[in-house]
Amino acid sequence: MEALHLERVVKQYGDKTAVNGISLKVEQGEIYGLLGANGAGKTTTMRMVLGLIYPDEGRILYNGKPYSTELQHLMGYLPEERGLYPKVKVSDQIIYLARLRGMLASEADKSLRYWLDRFDVPEYYNKKIEELSKGNQQKMGFVAAVVHKPKILILDEAFSGLDPVNVELLKDTVREMRDQGTSILFSTHRMEHVEELCRNITILDRSNTVVQGDIREIKKGYPREAVVLRTAGEVNGLAEIAGVTAVERQERGYLLSISEIGAAQRILQLAMAQGEVEHFEIKEPTLNQIFIRAVGESNE
Repeated sequence: MEALHLERVVKQYGDKTAVNGISLKVEQGEIYGLLGANGAGKTTTMRMVLGLIYPDEGRILYNGKPYSTELQHLMGYLPEERGLYPKVKVSDQIIYLARLRGMLASEADKSLRYWLDRFDVPEYYNKKIEELSKGNQQKMGFVAAVVHKPKILILDEAFSGLDPVNVELLKDTVREMRDQGTSILFSTHRMEHVEELCRNITILDRSNTVVQGDIREIKKGYPREAVVLRTAGEVNGLAEIAGVTAVERQERGYLLSISEIGAAQRILQLAMAQGEVEHFEIKEPTLNQIFIRAVGESNE
């Protein structure tokens, strides 16, 4: 059974349709990517999942059941706009938030200390939020979202403002929660993070679903338009090959744009005829390229 299931969900504000019939399923122990440009409907969708606003049409099921206030104990949320109080101690407000989610104070304190140790910052227990760097404030926001051990977690731009080391730390943490059975709805503008963490995605544009499914299957529906070639020496005549639309010289070879897949074999044959080929790859489209193409096409 799906941990989270949206069925033809619609949300309108007057004459404006913010979300137009979105359907998606998040399995137990899955990180699901919800993507879209600003104003596409992602935040409205997440707020409906959290029960902060209600759909005008369709329904949302949690482990097969409709929303109820008891579900608040099962859900965690890290919003894009961080909401911790700057002049309140980390321990005071995170324990308070955990108690609102149904935890005993002693359990909340134990869980908070676990997460502070997990992030190697136990000394933050008695610090005020305003005393922390922006990145560490971000980590405390994440702790506040997960301290009560949610079964469904909503992450909106979870890695924004973090340096590369802390991005990797949080990615590892999110994977661990997934492996322990937490279902995660993950929204970000960083497509490389989605490719690393998610198997299934939905791309929204102007309230509508424009791409949905398994990332690997989605990529099969888009042409391969780039070839990476690395050779021991220079290769002459690449730009004259039929189907090659651009040739970019790189530190260790060439990046070529192609208009049809048959050009790739012609590139390889020419390179092999002139010397040793160290590396040859027909690159699949990136999720970033797919996003731009899907959103761009829907705006035409």
